[in-house]
Amino acid sequence: MGAATLFVAALCAGCTQLKKFAYEGFGRDKWQEPEQVIADLELRPGDRVADLGAGAGYFTFRLAKAVGPTGHVYAVDVDKGLIEYISERARDDGFANVSVILAKYDDPSLPVDSVDLIFTSNTYHHLEDRVAYFRNARKYLRPGGRVAIIELAGKGWFDSWFGHWTSSATIREEMEAAGYQFQHEFTLPRQFFLVFGTAS
Repeated sequence: MGAATLFVAALCAGCTQLKKFAYEGFGRDKWQEPEQVIADLELRPGDRVADLGAGAGYFTFRLAKAVGPTGHVYAVDVDKGLIEYISERARDDGFANVSVILAKYDDPSLPVDSVDLIFTSNTYHHLEDRVAYFRNARKYLRPGGRVAIIELAGKGWFDSWFGHWTSSATIREEMEAAGYQFQHEFTLPRQFFLVFGTAS
């Protein structure tokens, strides 16, 4: 059995550490530009954010630092092992402003009217019936709330070969159908980065 086969088998078996590696990989900081992403979001102390599809918490703890101790970040994922990993790291590293939610596949299961921003990175293509998903998710946003979507753009071999990406035009079309208004698109090396507001 080759190394690649062993890696995939371990992922399927639910090895949290290998899943963490799969989400973060080598050199992600370079093409992800996380500091610039956080700056572009213009978060304020006290903001409440849902990190949808949090994975191993790559953005969760950066978001938590940005909103400060008076803010809050919900790390949302459907993977129990990864949610437990984030919970343990938050406890061990003293992030009292991070809590975890084991979500449903069709619903992030947040408290109603709880967040100023729903943020998601490299998760959009995994969601089924995205229009219905985000239409339903509007009830979790506070007045003036936003949705920020970072999605693979098909520029890497993995996302290109396996269809793990969504075009910017498709994201805009679907989010507008779900009742959101396009606000801005930022530039990243390998991803689309779009921000939407709730339509009146």
